Amino acid sequence: MVAVDRKFDFEIVSPERLLASEPVDMAVIPGSEGDFGVLVDHSLMIATLRPGVIEVWQGEQVTERLFVAGGFAEVTGDRCTVLADEAIRVDEIDVASVQADLESLRAEIDAANNDDKKQSPAARLAIAEAKLAASGKTVH
Repeated sequence: MVAVDRKFDFEIVSPERLLASEPVDMAVIPGSEGDFGVLVDHSLMIATLRPGVIEVWQGEQVTERLFVAGGFAEVTGDRCTVLADEAIRVDEIDVASVQADLESLRAEIDAANNDDKKQSPAARLAIAEAKLAASGKTVH
């Protein structure tokens, strides 16, 4: 239960667009060291993000779920700004496209003849797997 009578400003920006800019009661963010919740009057903080879902709360319910591939969150007492490497609303995830990406990336990793050539596709594979998990669909 979120018992807050004041809201804070929440913004999430990706290179392509501004996904959200609104006063909210709480946001739960996938930090690289674990999920963290943000409420009004939160301590100053800058955190790196891991691939995962940001949950935006109004009152006692989640009103929006946003997938981020990584990035940074800056938190002050009255604002939380997320600068995401990639961001999309969970309900906009194209599962078929993500599954095709997974197959292609696995093939690229299998074809790589050294660890250096596997690094980039492996990182993209982790993001695609997190995106598929966020959609609630299973991997084929």
